[in-house]
Amino acid sequence: MSNSSPADTKMEGIDMSQNQNQTPPPIPSDEPKYGGFTRFEIELEFVQSLASPLYLNHLASQKYLENPAFIAYLSYLQYWHHPPYSKFLNYPGPTLKNLELLQQERFRTDILSPDTVARLFEEGMKKSLEGPGS
Repeated sequence: MSNSSPADTKMEGIDMSQNQNQTPPPIPSDEPKYGGFTRFEIELEFVQSLASPLYLNHLASQKYLENPAFIAYLSYLQYWHHPPYSKFLNYPGPTLKNLELLQQERFRTDILSPDTVARLFEEGMKKSLEGPGS
């Protein structure tokens, strides 16, 4: 019923016509569940929350960004930059940018500032208005 052309199936530079026949890898049945979710699902949800400047500010205000174990966890999450994982991110641009910024001690202290939070929001809005591929 759809009259869409192959060009219509492209989204943000990704040719969706090639991805329609692909299915995600099966979840091993022996993988432990945490509250009914796999570790992958939990880490995916957490890493996507890093796209929000307000959430980053919250983490800083609760002193999580001063905890060496939490900083090590943020470093571990860098694997989300790799295509087999990044393809699952809803907003890969701001998610991965903020994950990268969180590796810097200076940013982890600066995010407490409302000015820094506002600047991140402004940058995000500008990027979203520019559209994909810009």
